[in-house]
Amino acid sequence: MASAKNRNTPAAARRAKLEEARRKERARERRSRVVTITAAVVVLAGLVAGGGYLVSAADEQDKAEEQARTSPVTGEKSWDDLTQDHVETPVDYPMNPPVGGDHDPVWMNCDADVYTKAIPDENAVHSLEHGAVWVTYNDKAADADVKALSERVAKTPYSLMSPVADQKDPLMLSAWGRQLTVESATDARVAQFFTKYVQGAQTPEPGAACSGGVAG
Repeated sequence: MASAKNRNTPAAARRAKLEEARRKERARERRSRVVTITAAVVVLAGLVAGGGYLVSAADEQDKAEEQARTSPVTGEKSWDDLTQDHVETPVDYPMNPPVGGDHDPVWMNCDADVYTKAIPDENAVHSLEHGAVWVTYNDKAADADVKALSERVAKTPYSLMSPVADQKDPLMLSAWGRQLTVESATDARVAQFFTKYVQGAQTPEPGAACSGGVAG
């Protein structure tokens, strides 16, 4: 057995000091591991929660779009059994703007095209046949509404916009066989009309081109 004298030697003191340093280092390592594991758990929980939120948000968006597509658009007018012949003469349409009927053999470009001057009805109707939504306005429309709707059209393939000076309402939206008057660009029915009718179920020729036609 080591004597008390041996335990008090400089060498023993150094060993004791080294052992204490090692004990403190092990304690620090344990604390570091706990912090690292805790942080990892927090990050993982955040990712899971965030991913769950994104999935939930996507599901809600899908449900909202499905509801928009399947629900009637309040206040819209509709026409059925519209003719689809190609003609090269002016057509006397029963509604203004027209929503269908005989039309020019060439469509109006409708790949997010915003026209600042009037366009031929006969070409625009051909665009509707391809599944486009046509936004029109007259000089009574507010500048802010025209700007907002033009921005929507400019980022929506299969849509076009142009002025129609003699239409009865300031802001109107048309698709094949469907038409809606809105009071402003912020009307919730604008978004529903686009969701429901851009390449919607009413489209006689879904997937047909919206570019390569008349450029205005």
